[in-house]
Amino acid sequence: MVTVERRDRVAILKLARDVTNALNLEHVTHLAKALEEAKQDSEVRGIVLASANDKIFSLGFDIPWLHEADQEQVARFYRLFNKTCLDLYTVPKPTVAAITGHAIAGGTILALCCDYRYIADGRKLMGLNEIKLGLPVPYLPDCIARQLLGTNKAREVLETGDFYPAEDLLRMGMVDQVLPLESVLTKSVEKAAQLGSAPRAFALIKQNRVETIEARVREHGEEKARAFLECWFSPDAQERLREAIKKF
Repeated sequence: MVTVERRDRVAILKLARDVTNALNLEHVTHLAKALEEAKQDSEVRGIVLASANDKIFSLGFDIPWLHEADQEQVARFYRLFNKTCLDLYTVPKPTVAAITGHAIAGGTILALCCDYRYIADGRKLMGLNEIKLGLPVPYLPDCIARQLLGTNKAREVLETGDFYPAEDLLRMGMVDQVLPLESVLTKSVEKAAQLGSAPRAFALIKQNRVETIEARVREHGEEKARAFLECWFSPDAQERLREAIKKF
C-alpha cells in the first residue's frame, strides 16, 4: 500500500493502493509506519511523498469503506489520519509532494502537509471539496491553508470546495512549481536532497515555521476532531456521502 525507494539519501514514499490511492485505516497505517521509519533513519536526509501511478496522487478518504464502518472505526481512522498528517507536517526533514496526478480532499491535505509541492502540468487538479460532502476541512490543513494562501484565498478554497488546475494552483501559492510530468519526481528528489544537505540547520528553520500551527493543533485538535466526527454522522453529511459513493 506504500512502497519505499531510496535515492540520493532521500526516501520516496509512494502511495500504492489501486489507482485511486483512497485512504482507509490500513493504508494510513502503512503510510504512518513508512513515515516514522524515514524520520528515524539517520541515512535519510529528505522525504518525497508520491504516487505509484501518474493518474491520481490520492482521491482522499475511502468513502465507501468509511460509510460501512462503525463509529469507532471511523473515529480511529480519522484520529490516525490527523496524527499522520501532523507527523508529516512537523517531521524535522525536508518533505516534497511529487504530485503527478489528481490530489483531491485528503490527497490535497497530504500535499499541504509537505514543505514543498511540485505538480505535473496539464489537467492535474487539487482541491478541498469537503464542504460539498457536508463536512469541514480538518483543522490542521485548514490552518496550513490560511497561513499559506492568506485569509481571502483560503476562504475561497475552503468554503467553495472547488478544484483548481496546476497554473491556478501556482498563482495562488498552493504549489511551488509546475513541471513536465516526467520531471516531477526527479525535481522533487533533487529539492529534498538539496534542503537535506544541512540537516540541523534545516530542522531548526522548519521548527520555527511549523511551531505555531503545531501548538494550536495539539491544543485544540481533539476538540476539532470530535466536531468533525459529529458532523460526519449528521443526517446531511450521511446523505451527501451516500450520493458521493455512487460516483466513487
